Amino acid sequence: MMMRDTDRALVQAATAVAKLRCRSDNHTVAAAARTVDGRVFTGVNVHHVAGGSCAEVVTVGAAATQGVTELETIVVVGDRGRAVLPPCGRCRQVLRDYFPSLRVIVGPIDELRVVPIAALPPGTED
Repeated sequence: MMMRDTDRALVQAATAVAKLRCRSDNHTVAAAARTVDGRVFTGVNVHHVAGGSCAEVVTVGAAATQGVTELETIVVVGDRGRAVLPPCGRCRQVLRDYFPSLRVIVGPIDELRVVPIAALPPGTED
């Protein structure tokens, strides 16, 4: 799938959240997701020794609080310039179950591409 201008803007949104909000070991990853009508929702991971939530799941929850039932595209960005990350295996499964037609932005920053969530195997890190 081709990268759209709106996809690049989504990467910028996630990167901005990572720079602003991921300043401690408690928050190290940001995600941004876009709906079909162009609304963007963001979230950061919540790390804690007792467990935590990934940025992808926090973002899905933020969208759900606004009545969103369908996301079109998601991107995950690491803190401290780690750039775009693939969703973790657990989140891949959640995203696939909730949004089977979701587009995911992955790859090195100079070679970003969009893949369907179904193209990312669940339960693996790659």
